[in-house]
Amino acid sequence: MSEVITIGEPLVILASKDMDKKLEDVKTFQRLLGGAELNVSIGISRLGHSVQYISQVGDDPFGKYVKKEINGHNVGTDYILEDNEHWTGHQIKQLVSSGDPDTYNYRKNSAASYLNADVVDKIDLSDVKFAHMSGIFPAISATAEDTFRKLFKKLIDNNVKTTFDPNLRPQLWASEDVMRETINDLAGMANIVLPGINEGKILMGSSDPEEIADFYLKGEQTETVIVKVGPDGAFVKNKDGETFTVRGFKVDHVVDTVGAGDGFALGVISALLEGKPLKSAVLRGNAVGALQVQTPGDNDGYPTPDELKAFYEKESVTE
Repeated sequence: MSEVITIGEPLVILASKDMDKKLEDVKTFQRLLGGAELNVSIGISRLGHSVQYISQVGDDPFGKYVKKEINGHNVGTDYILEDNEHWTGHQIKQLVSSGDPDTYNYRKNSAASYLNADVVDKIDLSDVKFAHMSGIFPAISATAEDTFRKLFKKLIDNNVKTTFDPNLRPQLWASEDVMRETINDLAGMANIVLPGINEGKILMGSSDPEEIADFYLKGEQTETVIVKVGPDGAFVKNKDGETFTVRGFKVDHVVDTVGAGDGFALGVISALLEGKPLKSAVLRGNAVGALQVQTPGDNDGYPTPDELKAFYEKESVTE
């Protein structure tokens, strides 16, 4: 079994090759692989750790492409099921010279949205040290939410350390109220919660990092809250009241912000797997996020160990 496990929906991304064109005007696309939890899995694997990805794809060309690409990234596919009645989720994505690209999703009634909770009974957690959970998968359907909750409960029962990233996708939820209530409930099941300041404003009404941390530290399982504050880095608060801030890294030119939050999560998880202290883990999260925003893909900026070491040397920092 693997050190890390996660659950999510893989997306085939048809990414524009026409700079700054509206999606309806794009003529040329390239096919890429995306999905927040899959991004985390790819980055963790790239840093030398084993990871299994739980999901379901369609019995279609996109589904076959997804499994082939995931295997190519050395991410485990033991728990990726195939559904011959529903299609693989996909997305079209704008190419922009700066800022956030427009995207359009084709994921309603996708194969992943029909992933039944029975899969959880088959999952071997014997060697799993961390599970990364995200607020996206439970948003795609009631079935997905049931599966997500059953897995979360199994992780808690087996004392597996968990991280939870809210990863808000309002367009996938029935309403903002439903999103807020569900995400906040799920966050309380995680040991480490990873909200951003903008997410805090939406989910609990404040963009103050310590107020956000205090809100999520009320969770029954929550021990640590790490609040992402953008280029300034991250604010950390533990259940015992300890607080600290870890600086971010200056980026001269942001190409695409997609994947930065996932990079932060995988940086934290991989460092903790290696026995690094929490401050070092958060520093790595900031570093991986900074590297990712300088690339156009969803996960192509995630470093190898050597690339991470070179980045630290360039920035004159040590973990």
